[in-house]
Amino acid sequence: MEPKIQEKAWNPELELEIIKQWEDSRLYQFNPQEKNFTIDTPPPYPSGRPWHIGAASHYSQIDMIARTARMTGKNVYFPIGIDRNGLPVELYTEKKNGIRMRETERGKFLELCREALDDLEAEMIQIMKSLGISCDFSNYYRTDSEEYRTLTQATFIELWKRGLVYRANRPNNYDWVSGTTIADAEIIYLDLPTKLVYMKFEIKESQKTIIIASTRPELLCACKTIIVNQEDERYTDLIGKKATVPIFNHEVEIKTHHSAQKEFGSGAVMVCSYGDQNDVALFRELNLDEVVAIGLDGRLTEVSGEYVGLKPKQARQKIIEDLEKKGFVEKIEEIAHRTPVSERSKNPIEIIPMEEYYLKQLDSIEKMKKLGAQIRFYPEMHKQILMNWLESIAIDWPISRRRFYGTEIPIWYCKDCLEPHIPEPGKYYKPWKDKCPINKCTKCGASEFVGEERTFDTWMDSSISPLFVTKFGKDEEFFKKTYPTAIRPQAKDIVRTWLYYTLLRCEQLTGKKPWSEAWIMGYGLDEKGMKMSKSIGNALDPLPIIQKFGADTFRFWSASEINHGHDFRCSEQKIESTRKFLSKLWNVSRFLSSFPILESGNTTPADDWILSELDNLIAECERGYGEYNFFIPAVALREFTWNLFAAQYIEMVKARAYGIGFSEDEKNAAIFTLHKNTINNSKIIGTNYSINY
Repeated sequence: MEPKIQEKAWNPELELEIIKQWEDSRLYQFNPQEKNFTIDTPPPYPSGRPWHIGAASHYSQIDMIARTARMTGKNVYFPIGIDRNGLPVELYTEKKNGIRMRETERGKFLELCREALDDLEAEMIQIMKSLGISCDFSNYYRTDSEEYRTLTQATFIELWKRGLVYRANRPNNYDWVSGTTIADAEIIYLDLPTKLVYMKFEIKESQKTIIIASTRPELLCACKTIIVNQEDERYTDLIGKKATVPIFNHEVEIKTHHSAQKEFGSGAVMVCSYGDQNDVALFRELNLDEVVAIGLDGRLTEVSGEYVGLKPKQARQKIIEDLEKKGFVEKIEEIAHRTPVSERSKNPIEIIPMEEYYLKQLDSIEKMKKLGAQIRFYPEMHKQILMNWLESIAIDWPISRRRFYGTEIPIWYCKDCLEPHIPEPGKYYKPWKDKCPINKCTKCGASEFVGEERTFDTWMDSSISPLFVTKFGKDEEFFKKTYPTAIRPQAKDIVRTWLYYTLLRCEQLTGKKPWSEAWIMGYGLDEKGMKMSKSIGNALDPLPIIQKFGADTFRFWSASEINHGHDFRCSEQKIESTRKFLSKLWNVSRFLSSFPILESGNTTPADDWILSELDNLIAECERGYGEYNFFIPAVALREFTWNLFAAQYIEMVKARAYGIGFSEDEKNAAIFTLHKNTINNSKIIGTNYSINY
């Protein structure tokens, strides 16, 4: 008997035909029913060459969530979008065009950003289609579209009316290279090499000195007090005395405070505005007068005297040299210092007093904890990332940014009295270029206005993704059927940003949590265990690999390599080795295509044995699918197919299936059992690419 499957191996080019069939038939077009399974899919971010292999693996598994839900009979709404706002887009545009944002006319710069994004987006869509992502690509959204930005502004206007937005001048995290405020959630800490300088402060009317160890001697001009631990006996006789700040010669009082660590440095700490967040807290608590030592240009201000105009690193080196020349240095240690940097640009941040807009979040922390407890996390361990972040929030969320490519803050100010005016929602406003839609100032009656030039933090846009895809404020009937969404799949590194901000904003606007489940994936690592990153240069481009080995191979590698929630290593060699299993599966299918499909058969003990093993396999796979952990069914299926079904059962019944020396009943029993295993295996592996569910 000749096999019906003529090809001796799976040809990845056949996947292109399947994709075309999907598109032509609009297989994945969503038609809402009374009950729907909505996925709040993360809109991928095209910043530079889009996507490395770890990100592609992430989205292939999100697609497995969609296919799992379909296999269990759910009506799946699987929207997809592209996130096109924020700093990375601007940095990429500057690099690509050899320009600086603030030296380019704003309208021209925005046009260049859009052009750069269009090219990157096209490649990203190509990768997603090649992966077999089962969403409706004919209706994908963009976060920089007029429709999306209109909704972002409308939600801000609503929260403004409710009194949840306010303006304040406070110390803020400032990325001086990018020229913008950033929130605490956008900061990461890196251990960077620096110098710990032990400086001598002379005690007034005494021959004594107190040694201050600091990594920020360039902030001496902003020193306002010295603190020591109340239990540190070395300084008991100095408490309340005045010390003279070296080089700048102003006097500061020595005080006690529990935050001073006896074990670090000399145990005595200078409090400056603002070296770190501890300084911010101490200035508030001790009611100290701030000194603005670093300006918006990232350089020392005139209060630094002869060091004015220097960047912090330059000033640090110059001041250390001057301290040494004047005998104010006891010693210098080379250390690795835990330094706050911008998560996106990797620039060390400064803390600068700035006027910004804030969204209230402190009052909502306890409510967020309760909602977080109600959300089922896959895996459960990653819920703690959210809970830890909620415990650490100390200020309201600064939502204004001094950048260009983002959703504009819809505010105009009266030119005479500076009263802010907010328009009605329903339109996309660009205050930096549009005429104010309000005719007269509500406070003084003047008729001239100045538009706000700042944009929103990009998370103000991203955090309304479940509202946008469910047509909040646009189609009430559609919204009722699709919101709250079912699940939020995302990476663990944005739990404290995207997941948290979405929870906060959606609850503020709807009174409900945006989803009942959260699926959290680990990082894609390179072969050496380093996190994959385009900036580091260790990222693998997924498209050539998919084209070479096929999406089925790529997706099965992803499922069988990644134990959900944990970091995973990526390499082309591992993907290629996965192809061996799919070749085995193809060969088994080709062999079985020689035999007709039978509806029943009088099975033998050997048949009953493999069918019982199949039952065990199905139970194990259902357990994995129930947890959205595709590692479980992938590994179970591979072990069953390779080590039991192919290696033992098929070899055991080949002669019987061909009818060599066996009765017709025995032959039919073998054929029935062979096909039953294969058909059920196809259902089990239905989250893979080429099976249409």
